[in-house]
Amino acid sequence: MSIVTTGQDVVEETVAFNEKLAERLADVPPIYEATDLAAARGGFGVFPPPTLLPEGVDRAVPGRHGDVVVRVFTPPTVSGVYLHLHPGGRVLGSARNQDGRLWDLAVATSLAVVSVDYRLAPENPHPAAVHDCVDAARWLTATTEFGTDRLLIGGESAGAELAVQVLLALRDSGQHKAFRAAYLAYGVYDAALTPSARAFGEQHLVTGTLSERWFRAQSFPGMSEEQLHAPDISPLYADLRDLPAARFVVGTRDPLLDDTLFMSARWRAAGNPAEVEIVAEAPHGFTAFPLTVAQREVAAQHAFLAAH
Repeated sequence: MSIVTTGQDVVEETVAFNEKLAERLADVPPIYEATDLAAARGGFGVFPPPTLLPEGVDRAVPGRHGDVVVRVFTPPTVSGVYLHLHPGGRVLGSARNQDGRLWDLAVATSLAVVSVDYRLAPENPHPAAVHDCVDAARWLTATTEFGTDRLLIGGESAGAELAVQVLLALRDSGQHKAFRAAYLAYGVYDAALTPSARAFGEQHLVTGTLSERWFRAQSFPGMSEEQLHAPDISPLYADLRDLPAARFVVGTRDPLLDDTLFMSARWRAAGNPAEVEIVAEAPHGFTAFPLTVAQREVAAQHAFLAAH
């Protein structure tokens, strides 16, 4: 397993961005104080409002638990398909929130992108999101419409965790070779919180300890810490054998730093290829920000997916 620490040459830029981000978020009510979840979902906080592109097409695909809505981006030439699972703590976000980035990925890699609009908590607590993502993955393994059986998977934050859950479910049903690689950005792999998440506190950098606990309460209501350690909730505790090559990335100013460090180590110890990039001073969700380290990581993501 190769572990690379990057971003030191532009660390001043990243630190300056963090300071401005903290100042801005200091005056914004945190998500765990939200009294109107619908309004919270309609806002985008520090992230720019999404721009919907005509290249994105919404459709429903059949699943074992009902139809699943996906957003599909098909480049002029298709050499494979990337199943994308969006961030948002299983509570916020949508497959329609990152058209620009997903279309750029499709064009740069010649991968069709299928982004899953899985059901959100608290209206649909666990395992609804997992069911939708697994159903979309199973549909993708069976369909012939893209003309290829080269499949890849990935996501950010909660989307990275859901990507691992998909791989585990497919492996347990004998389909674990369906996906060739996984891109896992700043994932949350322990719902009971790793040491870095517990110690992070409230630093006004996208998410913190109280926010993570709030997200957990929405998706896994009433569960004890012992119950949260179940492998189908916290994949850090799962049997990780026979999984594909993965790229893990996280910043040092992310409360989920330990999630990536621990998960990538277990991934490699289970016999799976893994590369890990730790980005100096980068906050949670940094790939969506106007930062040099974000531009570099997006390029690295494209290269990783294209290589598999």
